[in-house]
Amino acid sequence: MTGPHAGFQRRVVAALDATPSRIPVVPGGCSTGRTWLLQRLHARADGAAQYINVERCATTPERFFQSVTASSPFDWPGRDRPPASAREAFEMLCGFITDARQPGGAPCTFLLDEVLELRTFESFPGLRHVLREFVDALAASPNRFVLTTRYVARVHRLLRDAPPRFEVMHIPALSVSEVTDLLAPAFNGYEQTPTDDRDYLSQAVQALSDGRVAYAREIGDAMHRMGRNADPISALAELLSSGGALDRWCRFCYELRLHRARGYGALKAILDILADEEPLTLTEISLRLHRTPGSTKDYLSWLEDVDLVASHRKRYSFTDPLLRLWVGLHCRPTPPTEEEVAQEVQRYALERVPHTGEPEATLACATEEATPDERKGWGIIEID
Repeated sequence: MTGPHAGFQRRVVAALDATPSRIPVVPGGCSTGRTWLLQRLHARADGAAQYINVERCATTPERFFQSVTASSPFDWPGRDRPPASAREAFEMLCGFITDARQPGGAPCTFLLDEVLELRTFESFPGLRHVLREFVDALAASPNRFVLTTRYVARVHRLLRDAPPRFEVMHIPALSVSEVTDLLAPAFNGYEQTPTDDRDYLSQAVQALSDGRVAYAREIGDAMHRMGRNADPISALAELLSSGGALDRWCRFCYELRLHRARGYGALKAILDILADEEPLTLTEISLRLHRTPGSTKDYLSWLEDVDLVASHRKRYSFTDPLLRLWVGLHCRPTPPTEEEVAQEVQRYALERVPHTGEPEATLACATEEATPDERKGWGIIEID
């Protein structure tokens, strides 16, 4: 078992293989690799597991039940009987998830991505406590489960009084060595890259991406496309330019989380404030927002509920530093110019990328071997 998060994947598998099996619950921010983890577990199971993206197919309880059972490789006696109501559909879903078996009769594994989206059903009659009922059903089942969610605070609240079978496992940031493995395909296994350059490349990408799988992979892929003498800072600037891959991805994460919270406009204002300066205290934020400390505290609690901000020693900051950079660039009346993107990405890099030699030096890595003179000239633009 190799590749990014291989050690974490082994922990998850060990929880599944325990007697009795535990239920790993994996919360993590956007781009941290939760879905990738489930897909790798699904491939490893070789037909003994069913992957379900709850967020994509949680419409009505009836349709969700039908779509899950229709795509399942597992046996269950009631799978062909249509439910008569939303409540019955949910009960039948719980029955399927807990009682389904492999063709030979052995317990099966369900990999539930974004499981908290089941709360969509709580607006239907008779389904006021869907998530708690679902948790209780899973705890009593002999089947095995892995659950993921992007909402860290919410899942901790849900599982506060849950049975001990549930085990929350926070997905870690990628290490430098894991980033090296992740980038290897884009750079032909580093066959022509000097070891020092390879190691510094991985450190730079790890720092710029905050150790998040999707960000690191996008930076590596962009460098590969840019070709000879491409560097991670230039790649990140391209990705964050209007219409770039990370511009689109950050916009999705930003809007999705805000729409799952209350106080949309005020929350955007606080994120704008923190994009300009962080960390800030409650009082500092309320003064800039021109709202009372009481109402500002409510707004901040709603941002914490969807994990857009976190508080450390009563000072608030973004949970995702790259999203903070995106807010500063794109949440304004006009799109940023290429020069503005380049300048802000360089400021971000100077704060995060480890320096070796000259303070402003950073690595550029090519898909082909560069000469020593070319490597010597790698660097970033000075900021006035």
